[in-house]
Amino acid sequence: MARRDAGTPPKATRKTPAAGRPDAKKQSGKHDPIGEATPEPARPSTPLAQQIAEEAAQNTLALNPLIGMRTEDLMQGARTVLGALAAQPQIVAQQWMDFMKEMGRIVTGQSEVEPDAKDKRFAHPAWNENRFHKALMQSYTAWAKTVQEAVEKTGLEGKDAARARLVTSIFVDAMAPSNTLVGNPLALKQAIDSKGASLVEGMKNYLSDLAKNGGLPSQVDMSKFKVGENLANTPGTVVFKNELVELVVYTPTTEKVWARPFVLVPPQINKYYSVDLAPNKSMIRFLLANGIQPYCISWRNPTARHRDWGLDSYIHALDEAVDAARAISGEDKINIMGSCSGGITTSAYAAWLAGKGEDKLASVILAVCVLDTEAESESDMAALVTPETVLAAKQMSATRGVLDGSELAKMFAWMRPNDLVWNYWVNNYLMGNQPPAFDILYWNADTTRLPARLHGDFLDLIFTNPFVNPNKLSISGVPLDMRKIKADTYVIAGTTDHITPWKAVYQTARIYGPDTQFVLSNSGHLQSLLNPPGNPKAWYVTAKAKEADADAWTKTATKHADSWWLNWAEWLKERSVKEIPAPKTAGNAKYKPLGPAPGTYVFEP
Repeated sequence: MARRDAGTPPKATRKTPAAGRPDAKKQSGKHDPIGEATPEPARPSTPLAQQIAEEAAQNTLALNPLIGMRTEDLMQGARTVLGALAAQPQIVAQQWMDFMKEMGRIVTGQSEVEPDAKDKRFAHPAWNENRFHKALMQSYTAWAKTVQEAVEKTGLEGKDAARARLVTSIFVDAMAPSNTLVGNPLALKQAIDSKGASLVEGMKNYLSDLAKNGGLPSQVDMSKFKVGENLANTPGTVVFKNELVELVVYTPTTEKVWARPFVLVPPQINKYYSVDLAPNKSMIRFLLANGIQPYCISWRNPTARHRDWGLDSYIHALDEAVDAARAISGEDKINIMGSCSGGITTSAYAAWLAGKGEDKLASVILAVCVLDTEAESESDMAALVTPETVLAAKQMSATRGVLDGSELAKMFAWMRPNDLVWNYWVNNYLMGNQPPAFDILYWNADTTRLPARLHGDFLDLIFTNPFVNPNKLSISGVPLDMRKIKADTYVIAGTTDHITPWKAVYQTARIYGPDTQFVLSNSGHLQSLLNPPGNPKAWYVTAKAKEADADAWTKTATKHADSWWLNWAEWLKERSVKEIPAPKTAGNAKYKPLGPAPGTYVFEP
């Protein structure tokens, strides 16, 4: 199955210079129109492990708790495929004849079959230097095309068609010759050059993963990182703590700061420090450099005894933390940002406040967050969402008390097997290399759990769609109506995001109203957040969400070079009241310092 994504938006009607950095003059110059490919500079050949690390930000799991998935659903998809093919044998016969004709050309060296130019499994010249491996590559490519076309020609529709594409993709990717020792020329060369040492190391890695990682290849060398030391090490202080959250405020790095505090709400299924990895990619450090006062929510990692924590529990806990930030700063309102499922929580919180008539939010920023559960999506993962799968997912977490993030991660890995399974299989086992030591991958593996009731509440959103349908969801007796929210809004999406596709995120902006600033970054799910200025390949487009659909919006959007962080910082400053002397200490008389950042909840296993 060819992988789908939303792609790059069409050409914009106008162009403007990039927004300037706060400590430099505004940049100017020519920028490519939206949709035109920017030539990439030549890159040196790198070892497989380094290549994996460089691409990790685009392929992290970024778990989505709205999807209820089971192995049984994939098996049902396989049965659907086999049944459709069995019912139409003429399709199988015709495809097989075409395949055998191509095999004849391959054997005689006359075939022109080539893998997709973007398929990195066969990018190395070694695949064409040896006649055996070239024939193997061509045979696999022809076979994969045959299987995929046969499935497409069965005429399956809707969710059946999407499930068929998904299970076919998983099967075809698993059969690639690059996944075998004999079929992979690079692995063979490694074995010969190392006199078999790579095979020994690969077997050690395999046995270790069999014992410690459920049989899946490890994606990161966990021994190279430690939270609070070389990750999440920006100086700060915990100034509030309740049963569900710790609130971390970070030490100012400028003489003056903007008066209004900024509260970050991370997803509950991942730990918060994705916004504070290495210093050169830390969102927290960027905010501090711009004089913003960042307060970050750190969710507690729940256990089965916390099974009854629901969305209402998290909203009340968040409200306590927001009141603490307001009291410490002396400001009546805050700016707040939520990403992914943290954006769902933030939106429910904003609607809950509006329903009570409480005006605590000056602005709401959402990143890679889909609120409309019926928004059109080009992802075949949506095919796994049915009333039956949702009910089964809720029953499973209710039985266990929690949804375990590590188990969800393993299922998600098979949604993108080439990126999240087979490249590590080759690197760790066939090549005998250690998995890469990369901070994003470490964070990605440091999953958390969801309480059973919160997981159930998230799953219920799929069918009630309360952010589109007013009064379908109530929090502590307060019905939620997004139309009552009056805060300024800013929504960010990524062009290559496969978890929350950008066109679905655009509908999130529309829910907040046509004056919402919508920003589309040329990046994936996590990279939409980890997007520090200075990347020459980075660009973003932005415009108000006035158009009814995303395609129409692109015709009004303006393209800018560099990171959207620059645009966002200026937008945020305009909503941060005024500059004041930076506070000398954290907290106040009521909210005293409780300990240094990153707090204690982040360390709970």
